[in-house]
Amino acid sequence: MNSPQSPVGAHVPVAGGLATGGLKYAAEIGAEAVQVFVANPRGWALPEGRPAEDEKLRGSGVPVYVHAPYLVNFGSPSEETLAKSIATVRHSLVRGRAIGARGVVVHTGSAVTQTYDEAMAQVHDQVLPLLEEIPDDGPDLLLEPMAGRAGMLCRTVQDLGPFFERLEHHPRLGVCFDTCHAFAAGHDLAAPGGVKDTIDALVATVGEGRLKLVHANDSMDPCGSTRDRHQNIGAGMIGEPPFADLFRHPAVTGLPFLIETPGRAPEPHAKDIKTLKRLRDTP
Repeated sequence: MNSPQSPVGAHVPVAGGLATGGLKYAAEIGAEAVQVFVANPRGWALPEGRPAEDEKLRGSGVPVYVHAPYLVNFGSPSEETLAKSIATVRHSLVRGRAIGARGVVVHTGSAVTQTYDEAMAQVHDQVLPLLEEIPDDGPDLLLEPMAGRAGMLCRTVQDLGPFFERLEHHPRLGVCFDTCHAFAAGHDLAAPGGVKDTIDALVATVGEGRLKLVHANDSMDPCGSTRDRHQNIGAGMIGEPPFADLFRHPAVTGLPFLIETPGRAPEPHAKDIKTLKRLRDTP
């Protein structure tokens, strides 16, 4: 049983300040780790941090992660979108370092109207320099595969292979595994042995030690739906048992599990965290 080694937490709202608001909400729901936005998730603004809040969060002892804004797309054919995407992720990495974040999660993006090869050439040319900029005490860049709609550059865990090749297996490159995304992309986590098969395939594709974070979300839709609709733990098509299996996979030992589940009040999130802790702590 590896329960003490795998903190369970959530993406938290930060009204009132990254630390003041985020840590308050974390305490209300029983979160042992947090993920935050350091900018508007649906905009391009790059706000400065508040040093007092940064210091408080950095010194809290709580594992912290940053999620880059949703507009980021390294595969975009638009020069403006690509430039803004790079600037936004650079901002997330700099702000992540300031708050002591362990990783910055970024969606792997879409080719849109480009070919796959054209989009992946951009990934090499634009993202590799970002990785080179990360200082020793900065956060890792964590690639999060998507749910699988047309044009997506990375759907299955096997699709991470070309990303790691184009980015020269850079040591600051990691993976954030989202259970809902994987299920929607066709990894049947609910099937017998489905979790083991999927994580084994991920490790075989990118290597040991590259998986850094789990987004623990149930799914409203069936396996292979390509629909990214998160559900509360145990209330969706994945169900509770696969999350217990995930805690017990050797490649996941010690990794934080962060929920991004529905609910605008503390109660549903507190329930999800309580459920995951029970699954984690049951021998």
